[in-house]
Amino acid sequence: MYFLQKIKIDLAKKINKSIDKNLVKAKDFVYPPQPEMGDITLACFNLSKALKKMPNKIAKELSKKIENSTAIGPYLNFKLTDKKFIYKILYEIAQLKKNYGKQKKKNIKKIMIEYCNQNTHKSLHIGHLRNMFLGNSLSKILESQGDKIIKVSYINDFGIHTAQTLWAFNKFYANAKIPKNKGWFLGQIYTTAVKKIKQSQQAKQEIDKIMRKLEEKSGKEYMLWQKTRKWSIEQFNKIYKELNIKLDKTFYESEFIDQGKKIIEQMLRKKILKKSQNAIIADLRKYKLGILVIMRADGTSLYPVADIPLAIYKTKKYKLDENIYIVDIRQSLYFRQLFKLLKLLGLKSKPKHLSYEFVKLPQGMMSSRFGKVITYEEIKEKILKHSIKETEKRHTNWTNKKIEKTALDITIAAMKFDILKQSAKTVITFDLKKALKFEGFTAPYLQYTYARINSILKKFHSFNSKLSQIDFDAMNFQEKQLVLKISKYPEIIKDSAENYEPSIIAKYLFELSQTFNDYYHTTPVLRTEKKLTIMRVQLLKAIAQTLKNGLNLLGIKTINEM
Repeated sequence: MYFLQKIKIDLAKKINKSIDKNLVKAKDFVYPPQPEMGDITLACFNLSKALKKMPNKIAKELSKKIENSTAIGPYLNFKLTDKKFIYKILYEIAQLKKNYGKQKKKNIKKIMIEYCNQNTHKSLHIGHLRNMFLGNSLSKILESQGDKIIKVSYINDFGIHTAQTLWAFNKFYANAKIPKNKGWFLGQIYTTAVKKIKQSQQAKQEIDKIMRKLEEKSGKEYMLWQKTRKWSIEQFNKIYKELNIKLDKTFYESEFIDQGKKIIEQMLRKKILKKSQNAIIADLRKYKLGILVIMRADGTSLYPVADIPLAIYKTKKYKLDENIYIVDIRQSLYFRQLFKLLKLLGLKSKPKHLSYEFVKLPQGMMSSRFGKVITYEEIKEKILKHSIKETEKRHTNWTNKKIEKTALDITIAAMKFDILKQSAKTVITFDLKKALKFEGFTAPYLQYTYARINSILKKFHSFNSKLSQIDFDAMNFQEKQLVLKISKYPEIIKDSAENYEPSIIAKYLFELSQTFNDYYHTTPVLRTEKKLTIMRVQLLKAIAQTLKNGLNLLGIKTINEM
């Protein structure tokens, strides 16, 4: 348990003892809007009814009984930032280092998180990046809170879009020169397919024929599918590596189709599903979930045919406590329908759909079908070009290799942070110009703050005095506020995990960086007496470690020099 949490628990006990009732809990303490009011506060409104007194009177009476407390109206405020508090917080960080903020649990849950759910034979665009970054960060955050996380991807490699792409490939690209980036090439073919289908009355029949061949796993169409599927998977793996996204397992839709068809037959016999105009449907209207088509009238499969057996496999194979799907909000109804079918099948699992809003461009919604997307390659190259230019300006003596490596780290961080800093429930209008900015609420700003601290610490590597030898009474108000800020870090991570919301961490890290930079501009660390320098070096070490830990949970690398 972290020291700040212990303080809150102790204060709650003291207050409960004072009022002779068990009414106050550690979570009831919050932080005043103005630091001059105190470090933490307890609003007495909730005590008023039980104690049959006005909140103002309760706060005043308690302030006389509880040491280091003052009453301001209905609020009971406490000052924490004494020498003991400062020592304990800095000691925690110095001892735990990269583990600062992590929690240990007695009852560890096994949680599977499914993300990186791309489609083969399509372009990977900025909308997919939100899925990837959100899933990657949440996996790290939940893991830091003591649970066992299994990170998986589910690739749609067998939908009608694959048949459409293969149709266009044979029609228009059979003799084309295959570029190096074959996965990107398939995305361009898919866009062509959608446009050409509208111009051809025979296209649908030809595509349906290809789809049936794929489901039969026969013919040259199936062989072409196998080859081109590999192109997409190779591209995905290359991008995962570049973005430092590590998965424990990848599932493919094609692996579960055959098993799914058998389960569909069982569900028909159990009358969970029924036939309607030669299609197979789930009539869920009595649950206010509408109708879900399972298989088309021509016998080809839709998403549930693979999703149902996959859910069963996950639960039984991994003995999951939770099965989390990270998929955009437009699929919310579908997942409610899917989870209802799993329940009707008697599957004892705890599926959860973590939805997020979509990403659009300033000119409107994105669509792979109509080519209105910013692909991963396009956005990376544009940001990278800008990052290289900015890095070259700052470091004319660096080698090209060092400039390019640093610029790539900045580029990837900028993409991740620009998405993760916004709540998952917020629609993102992705504006490339704003994403390229190197100041304000951005990853480069946080990375630069860390690099600035690192450059200071390099000059004081010999200042390794023990914390117990430092006179923390010399700390000024700003320094005490910085200690209080970093003491909140474990609570921030816990809050982020409970709400499945990385943006809470992003906002905290930005505020910490702002507070430090304001302090740095007014307080000399280098040019001052030795005892102050030693104390400030210890403080800067703690701030740097906290920034590094937080950025790691967002999947962002720190940079030692910028």
